Formats: sequence, structure tokens, C-alpha cells
Amino acid sequence: MLRNRHIVLVEDDEIMGGSLLQRLELEGAQVLWLKQMVRALGAIRTPQKPIDAVICDIGLPDGSGEELFSTLVRTGTPPPFLFITGQGGIGQAVRLIKSGAADYVTKPFDMSVFLERLSLLVSDRDKPFADDDFPPLLGVSPAARKIEGLIAKAAGESHAALIRGGPGTGKDLVARRIHDLSDRSAAPFVAVNLAREADAEMALFGSDGAFEVVSEGTLFINAVSKMGAKAQSRLLERLDGRFEGRLIAACGNDLEDLIAQGRITSELFYRLAQTEIPIPPLNTRPDDAIWLMQQLFRKLAARHGPGIEGISVLCEDAVRAHDWPGGGRELRARLLRGLTMATGPLLQPSDLFPERLADPDEIMSLVEAREAAEKAQIIAALDRTGGQIGEAARLLRIARTTLWEKMQKLGLSGP
Repeated sequence: MLRNRHIVLVEDDEIMGGSLLQRLELEGAQVLWLKQMVRALGAIRTPQKPIDAVICDIGLPDGSGEELFSTLVRTGTPPPFLFITGQGGIGQAVRLIKSGAADYVTKPFDMSVFLERLSLLVSDRDKPFADDDFPPLLGVSPAARKIEGLIAKAAGESHAALIRGGPGTGKDLVARRIHDLSDRSAAPFVAVNLAREADAEMALFGSDGAFEVVSEGTLFINAVSKMGAKAQSRLLERLDGRFEGRLIAACGNDLEDLIAQGRITSELFYRLAQTEIPIPPLNTRPDDAIWLMQQLFRKLAARHGPGIEGISVLCEDAVRAHDWPGGGRELRARLLRGLTMATGPLLQPSDLFPERLADPDEIMSLVEAREAAEKAQIIAALDRTGGQIGEAARLLRIARTTLWEKMQKLGLSGP
């Protein structure tokens, strides 16, 4: 993916820069390593050959990566920027993403994850997003970064994997990414959504069903909880037989309840969950909600809102506070509706949430205001800790059980 790509590396640390240079050249990239902002500015503005991507440290000896990027944006459209930052610079990196930067990684990072994210940047930038315009990544939050690591790990394995998450959390995108990053990427990727199939057995085991066409590729079964007892038994038989492919399944967050009710066998669950990838709901990842809206806006605005120039800060605040029961699908639907209905140059909260206009004079009670404030703090803590309830409780200085009770009361699902 990186062979013959022209990469500019802006990094003043000798050890970090040397390590990245060596690995990128091993991947076949042509790398220009610069250690100062002023030299990078000239090299990127007037390159000797087209630049496919810029890898840039935020801290530089004569300025910052943010200053470099902002200066370039004022005079043109820079190449895709992948920023490198420490934990303390995440807020700055997120601000850069909103300004048009492509992505960022935090130190220390896994080299395979770093190379994957860079490869996504240098791939055809004009290629439409797969799956109704959704970007291939899940976001920029710590929770999303953790999922990226699990995806990379799962791609290097061959046993079954189980993706768990609520509606609109991108389970299908995660399955596809695992396949694309694996050694099976040249083989078929066959997806079966049992929530849309009238006959699960026919869709999976029929003469032209999924098992007949997947070969050595990846079979993705979404809504696996919709399988009846007979289909579950046949699936276990196929997995015990000479199945040359790789199985990835997906379900919601209620699988334990279904097992307790006898609707899913524990044997099937343990066979599927050899690798498990939980996707926290979007309402616990507000930074990802903002990031996803920005990504979708760039794709959809030209087609559905040519007069819309951007998204207002008030609209971002409303997106950050919304519960998103429908996940990313709901966000896309609201954005589409907002683009077609907006009357000003910037999207406003009422464009995405017109139902809030029903009673504009309504004032929250003190109880409602207190619950809203608590919810915002809990979401922020869960976001910072990647959905880890114990760590979030420590940040909030309350007991884990207390946090869990508040999450249930406020309608926040666990990871």
C-alpha cells in the first residue's frame, strides 16, 4: 500500500524519526525527513513531486505542527496530515481534525496500527466511502483507538471473531476492515444479515448460500442472535467440518440474556467469541460523534446541501449531548435531513433536531439540569478511559457500583 508513495516526515526526535524512516522505507515509501517547521513549510508548499501524506509531530523546535498545518491551509489545500501527539495533546489533535487534518495517533503507538492508518490516508482519497458514505474508521476517541488495536489483532488471526454493539455502531464496517487487513483479503467477503433474511438456513446453507460461495474468504454473519436452534446446530457442524474460510459474527449487547433464555447455545457463543470486539455506543463517545458528522458532512454537503458552508458550534454541542439511540445511522439520517432543510450557511441545532422546536420556551427543571450535567461528566469520563467503567469511576471519584447505577438510570449502556 505504501510502495512508491511520497511521504513527508516532520519529526525532530532522532530516535522516533529514525525508526519511522526505516520502517516506511522498508514498506517501499519514498520519505523526506524534515526536523523543523520552517523547512517543512517550504517543502510542502513547493514539493519536487506530489506528496501523498505528511506525518507530523505536533511539538517542533521552531513552532508546532498546528502552526504548520494552519499556515498551509490559509494558502491552499495541503496533503493529508497524520499527526503524532502525546496524551496531553489529544485535545489539540482533535481540534486539528475539525480543521481538516486527516488523522492522528498518540504515543506510544503500535506500528501495525500506525501503518494501517497511514495506508488509509494514501489510498485513493476520491474513492467514495463504502457503506452509504461512512468512513472506514470509527472515530478519534480513546475507545475508537482501542477498537483499532483489536481490529489489527483480529486481522492477524484465523479463528472466529464476535463483534458486539448496538444499532448503528459500525459492526459491518469493523468486519470488513478485519477482512481487508487479513491474509484473506484477496478471497471473497460474504456478508449475511439475518435480520433481513426470511430463511436463515437457506441464506447460509442453501445451494447458493453463503457457505457455498465464501471458499477461503471471510463469512460475516450479522444479527447472529436471529438464528434458530436448527441453524445454530448446522453452523456448529460446519465449523467442526472442513470449513476453509474465516467466520466473523455480530450481535447486540443482549447476548447473555439470550443465552440465559436458551435462545442461543453457550457452545455457539464460546465458539464465536474466541476473539471479541465490543463497540461502545456512540453516546459514550461524543468526540467520535463530532468526528463522524464532520466526515459525513464533507461527503454529503456537495450533493445535498451545496449552499451549506459548515457546521455551527451550537450544532456540535447539540450533537455531543444527544443520546444517539440509532448510532451512526441516525446521525447520517439527521445530517441528510438538516442539509436539505437548512436555510442559513451553517447547520444549526434545529436543522438536525427539529423536534426541539416543539416547545422553545420549555425550561429544564433543576432535577433535569442536574441529571444532564451528571450525564455529560459520565460521558466525558467514559470517553477518556475508552469505556472502562472502573477507570471512569476513579476519575469521577465515586464507587464503580454507583457509576453503574447512574449509567442505568441515565440510559447509558456499558462497553
